[in-house]
Amino acid sequence: MKPISFLTLLLLFFVSACEQSPEDAPQLKMSPEQVSLGFFQAIYIDNDVESAKQFVAPDIKEVMEHYHIASAVQRHVLGLSMKDVTMSIDEIDIDFFRKFTDDVTVVVKMEGLKGGRQWIDDRTIRLHKKGSTWVIVEILPEKGRIER
Repeated sequence: MKPISFLTLLLLFFVSACEQSPEDAPQLKMSPEQVSLGFFQAIYIDNDVESAKQFVAPDIKEVMEHYHIASAVQRHVLGLSMKDVTMSIDEIDIDFFRKFTDDVTVVVKMEGLKGGRQWIDDRTIRLHKKGSTWVIVEILPEKGRIER
């Protein structure tokens, strides 16, 4: 094989591998951590239920549509109303070889005000990989609360 044709084939391979469909573009390279934080940021910081819907499976999206506003989603879907929230990933059950895993559980730690008092709590969600994107498929029941 000639060096120039090999180079051409190699470039074509890389160009075709880098193409993305417009519908997958926003979440294509998002990790489970980024999807989790994106969802909670949309609900607790941006107060934007519409943007939070991009991170969840259709059944959760349907429930969220029923409540319409972020404060109602906080209260009824997540069971935790808070303001002035900061958040971080507390735990994730995924290993180094994440490309071989299609399901992960993420614990998001949130700090903020609940009823005017400083509050620390967490929420656990389960994500599933659909194609090249991660989607929240379940909000797990609260195990316990952390108060300080």
